[in-house]
Amino acid sequence: MRDILYQEVPSLDLADFTSGNEEKKAAFVEQLGDAYQNIGFVAIKNHGLSQSLQDKLYAVIQKFFKLPDDIKSKYEYPEIGYQRGYTGKGKEHAKGRNTGDLKEFYHVGQDLSQIPDTDSVKSSYPANVWPEEIPEFREISLQVFSAIENAGKNMLRAIALHLDLSEDYFEQKVLFGNSILRSIHYFPIENPDTVPADAVRAAEHGDINLITLLMGASADGLQVLRRDGEWIPITALPDQLVVNVGDMLERLTNNTLKSTIHRVVNPPRDKMNSSRYSIPFFMHPRSEMDLSCLIGCVDDDNPKQYEDITAGEFLDERLRELGLKK
Repeated sequence: MRDILYQEVPSLDLADFTSGNEEKKAAFVEQLGDAYQNIGFVAIKNHGLSQSLQDKLYAVIQKFFKLPDDIKSKYEYPEIGYQRGYTGKGKEHAKGRNTGDLKEFYHVGQDLSQIPDTDSVKSSYPANVWPEEIPEFREISLQVFSAIENAGKNMLRAIALHLDLSEDYFEQKVLFGNSILRSIHYFPIENPDTVPADAVRAAEHGDINLITLLMGASADGLQVLRRDGEWIPITALPDQLVVNVGDMLERLTNNTLKSTIHRVVNPPRDKMNSSRYSIPFFMHPRSEMDLSCLIGCVDDDNPKQYEDITAGEFLDERLRELGLKK
């Protein structure tokens, strides 16, 4: 591993990996590996999700979050750990904290109509929930889900090659995986004195999943904790997705790839009354995926750090730590 202290999140071109040029493909894999072993984040362009489709989804979610709280709460399902539909303000908190984050969000998962009846995951996933007040919500969300999931599969192919695995190592493991498209509204605070002093938009945390693909947010605020202890801002250009390693991938690789801690800080006090919107795609595998540390990532210098666990068991454990499951 090359030891690199990045000043900013490195930018890569996914077309270098997918174009068929073996030299460019190899260079992409090497650069991605360096980034994921050092900082855990990259920004990619040519990912296949059009700006037009992103704009449509942002317009739709803004319409939803402007609805009255009593209307939004119709689409809230705590009995499924809020894994589909709406999650109200302050309901989620970071691991190890009790103060809720200053956000509300909406979850979209796999389109069950696209999963064969013979596939066991179909009966294990809750159905998506669609707000009747915004009929276009469904089609636009599912289009974005499909496009960004495809980008995630390409990223996992590159990660597999970096780990000296077969390129298709993750293919069946993420087929109809338990992924989530999360549309987030960091709601405006008219009077900051009315919220807990330690409340933030998103407290420092690592993501649960394999990788996260993030569409450009509507405002600044995302920061990543570099390994020297310095927080550095992350800003994606309009044509980029930010893609980071999640805890499942860190666990699978026995800490070879870094699930870097990140957060969304509050704006200056005089701007707390403004909204911020963000849409991450949390790419999960199928629940039965074995997250036992890869043999190639365990040696005398890096002994096995984790107990064996499945992706479903790990997700359930983390949802309880975040206050979303009882």
